Amino acid sequence: MKDTKFSLLTLVLQPCSENPLISLSEWLLEYRSLIAFIPLTSQQGVDKVIVAINDPRLYPTLLQLIFKQLNTNTVVEWQNKAYRVIGVETDPNTLHIFQIQVYPEKPLPKTLGRGIHALFFTWLAEADPYLAESIHKSDLIPMSLSIFPDVVKTRMILKFGLIKPFLLSPLLYGMSHHLGHDIILADVPCRLGQGIRIIQSSTYLSLFQIPTEKTINLRLQSPTSFKQDKFIQPFPLPQLFFESLRKRWNQFAPEEMHYPTIEWEALTSAFELKTHALKMKGSPEIGSTGWICYEFPNLEQAKIATTLAHFGVFSSVGRKVGMGMGQINL
Repeated sequence: MKDTKFSLLTLVLQPCSENPLISLSEWLLEYRSLIAFIPLTSQQGVDKVIVAINDPRLYPTLLQLIFKQLNTNTVVEWQNKAYRVIGVETDPNTLHIFQIQVYPEKPLPKTLGRGIHALFFTWLAEADPYLAESIHKSDLIPMSLSIFPDVVKTRMILKFGLIKPFLLSPLLYGMSHHLGHDIILADVPCRLGQGIRIIQSSTYLSLFQIPTEKTINLRLQSPTSFKQDKFIQPFPLPQLFFESLRKRWNQFAPEEMHYPTIEWEALTSAFELKTHALKMKGSPEIGSTGWICYEFPNLEQAKIATTLAHFGVFSSVGRKVGMGMGQINL
């Protein structure tokens, strides 16, 4: 699927004291069977609601309908409250990280990679089964997944990194039917939160233009490993680390921003790493977590590595990024 001009459409709602005339779904009656509404934020008396659609190519005509409806100044009902729809926002970004809260009935097992991987494709298939199948068969997938404990001990955070904009709305559309309801994760009943939180977004051009850093400090937040010849290498050697990111970047970034093959001349100047074994199908997966510092004496390579490191926050790095591995942060 080709990328659309924007990846997300959000309605801005303002609470009011008048009696609502219709529900929010009736306000967009022509698209009622094709869209889902997802709570996003609530601040300063204004609510924002994502309008997710299973086919993002329909966004332009949906946007025209919304502009037409805005002129009616109709009071609508949303989650048992009265609102006026006072605006609409479009998201031009191509890379996103969003989170959803998960409330398990009992402690979840430490390794959930296959479970969250299955959830992703189940939700995507509910919106577009052909898209889900094509991504599942791909060698390099345009997303990363992870799950980790929240500050509230009884709650987990499910995190999605998407590096192609056409994935965002279909995924949210499929997910919308489960928000606030029970799901099963690793045979444990869990309840999903009511809405989502978009914590970071960007474009390939913005990452391409980030000022150069000759020293790059990174934290490996989940076990990370790489394929080295016929073997698995758990240590993030600079040539393996940045070559993995370069290949993912070239697969998904616009062609005019692609990088040629590079003989990396980086140094590992400091690190504090531990290895972890993840139980997955077959043999355990061994990966490293902790922090590492890379130095780039070559200024041109430093510029490329800076872009790729920021990209890695969205894409993750190394092996099995769709099963919770390779999560990094700057």
